[in-house]
Formats: sequence, structure tokens, C-alpha cells
Amino acid sequence: MTCPSCGGENIDGVADCVMCGQPLSDLTLPEPSTALERSLLVDRVAVLAPKPAIHVSPATPIGDVLTILVDKGIGCVVVAEAGKPVGVFSERDALVKLGADTASLRDRPVSEFMTEAPETLEVDAKLAFALQRMDVGGYRHLPIVDQHGTLTGVISVRDILRHLAGKLET
Repeated sequence: MTCPSCGGENIDGVADCVMCGQPLSDLTLPEPSTALERSLLVDRVAVLAPKPAIHVSPATPIGDVLTILVDKGIGCVVVAEAGKPVGVFSERDALVKLGADTASLRDRPVSEFMTEAPETLEVDAKLAFALQRMDVGGYRHLPIVDQHGTLTGVISVRDILRHLAGKLET
């Protein structure tokens, strides 16, 4: 079985491509009947035009990270080392992990509070795959990386919903 995402050859019955990790189960799905279904199964993350990721180093004080979130009006920052994502710190992390102790924790590094080893995707991943990762992991943001794992952007569930809502209008 040939993977439509990367062209890699796989043994029949394999659930995910051994080369790129994309699911192969959709190869046997019925033809999508609506523009919305077609978009989920065919469109790639690239159609969302991922925003450049705001990133910080693991040693960045949490107070500085909170200031970035507020000043830029964003929901997360990617924690990166040498251009590769090692964590994500989101507004949810701020509420759950910092709570009312924020003032006393301002000088602590973001690495103590981030969600480690974040799931990532490449821009050629299908939207359905992005939604599946977000749903299973309970994430609202996913870092986007190139084929070498270097951070290139970030998408949010809001980006996907905005794109799909546009498909409902057509």
C-alpha cells in the first residue's frame, strides 16, 4: 500500500505509514459527501497558513512568558531549544499550574510549568489528523515543524474551525 502523503510503501493492513506516521485507514473510507467532509480528508494544515510561533527558551522566567501571552494576545508560546519544540506553555497551564501563586513564581523558569514533549505536525498533514491529535491529547494548539523537526509555526483549534466554517458557507 502506497502512502498518499509521502509515497512510502507499507504492508497492507498497517494503520499508519512507517515513513511519515500519517494514518492509512482513510484509504478505505467512503467518498466524502460534503465540502466539509472533503476538507477534513483532503486539505492539509498548510491551508490554515500557520502563524509564526512565538517561542521562548526553557530558562525564560514564567513572569516574562505571562507578559508575552498578554501583550501579544495569544493563547500559547512554544518552548524551544535550538529551534526544536521541547514544550508548550498555554493560558490553561497558567491557570492550572500557577493558579493564585503566580506572583511568587514569577522568576521560576517556564520549563517547570510547560507541557513537555509536545505533539507536532508538518504542514502537509491532513486537517483530520490535526484534529485527531488535538482531540486525543486535549490540546488547543499544535506546533508546526519542518521535515527536520524545526519549529515553523503554530495552529490552533480555532484556526481549523474557522477554515471549516468557511466550507459550510460554500
